[in-house]
Amino acid sequence: MKHKLTWAENDQTETRNWVTGSDFSLPKKILLADDRLKAADFYRQASEGVAFIYKGDFQNAKQLLQAVKRRIDKSIQKKSSANSQPLRELFHRHRQSQAHRARLLSRLLICVEADYKINLRRAPDARQAISEALEPAAEGESPAAFVVSLRELLGYIGAHEWRTKGVFIAALDDNIHPHYGIFSPVRGEYLDLVNQAPLPAHLTCAFDIGTGTGVIAAILAKRGVKKIIATDLDPRALVCASENLSRLGYTKQVEVINADLFPPGTAELIVCNPPWVPARPTSRIEHAVYDENSRMLKEFLNGVREHLADQGEAWLILSDLAEHLGLREPLEVESLITQAGLKIIECLKTRPKHAKASDEDDPLHLARSKEITKLFRLNCV
Repeated sequence: MKHKLTWAENDQTETRNWVTGSDFSLPKKILLADDRLKAADFYRQASEGVAFIYKGDFQNAKQLLQAVKRRIDKSIQKKSSANSQPLRELFHRHRQSQAHRARLLSRLLICVEADYKINLRRAPDARQAISEALEPAAEGESPAAFVVSLRELLGYIGAHEWRTKGVFIAALDDNIHPHYGIFSPVRGEYLDLVNQAPLPAHLTCAFDIGTGTGVIAAILAKRGVKKIIATDLDPRALVCASENLSRLGYTKQVEVINADLFPPGTAELIVCNPPWVPARPTSRIEHAVYDENSRMLKEFLNGVREHLADQGEAWLILSDLAEHLGLREPLEVESLITQAGLKIIECLKTRPKHAKASDEDDPLHLARSKEITKLFRLNCV
């Protein structure tokens, strides 16, 4: 998403695109800032809609951002009365607090030149990270200087480090390398279920719906499935999955295509791991977690029968966190499965092992501590 920002600098008017992956409103006013800017002053003015173009030392800007984070979190904690709130209300308040936090932090802006260089003291060489994160320029369009929030810029840099290092996947005994904006498969418990579930007999073709990094397709390929079609609508995901599958040596088994859920034809196995929380995403990366009105879940279940070969299975992989938060009714998923003309053969279960599941300071700990990840093995009634 791009907006035009204009500010005064050296008796001239500067105008640049503001590049952001979130749906924040434009700041009411833009000021220049340097190392003299205090966290308290930033917090007060950012709360009033002011954004700052930072011209000081890059490392000092990072320290300022951390100080503002602490100040915001302290303010949120004071207003919170988590123990007396129903979990559903607590979830929505938590989302509002997180959105408020992100909006304020987005108001510390950094100038990036057309060659992706950052002209601040002690700034890192982030050109590769920035080029990986940004959408490619349209044909015939020259790169232009822009501004980005320091928060998002640090996200670019972190994503580049993950892309370089990769995430170890036990089921593959190898790494998957997520790209910027594509959900990283750090919650390995659902992949263990994919690796353990019994494959249908006479399996000749499988579909991986919403492939993301390509990790599920890779696990199926490693398990010996000879033909897999992996689909996604996000151009970044298509590139990311293709690169991962190529590096792992599975390009002869897996075809990656641009499709909204299902490819043409049928398969003996159709696998989908949709976003597990039915709420509205507010940024690009959140689409992997939040599925407003359970759109993808419902469309997947309602489309399975048309694409499932005789005697085939569909695997639905889903956390039940939404039920514990009060965002879905108990057994609602099972009801949707029945309404779609499907039946449950088996439900494999595992408990999440990620850090938040055991973090008692997390506002949603009560729900997370009860969370179970499920793999529903389904076939047609």
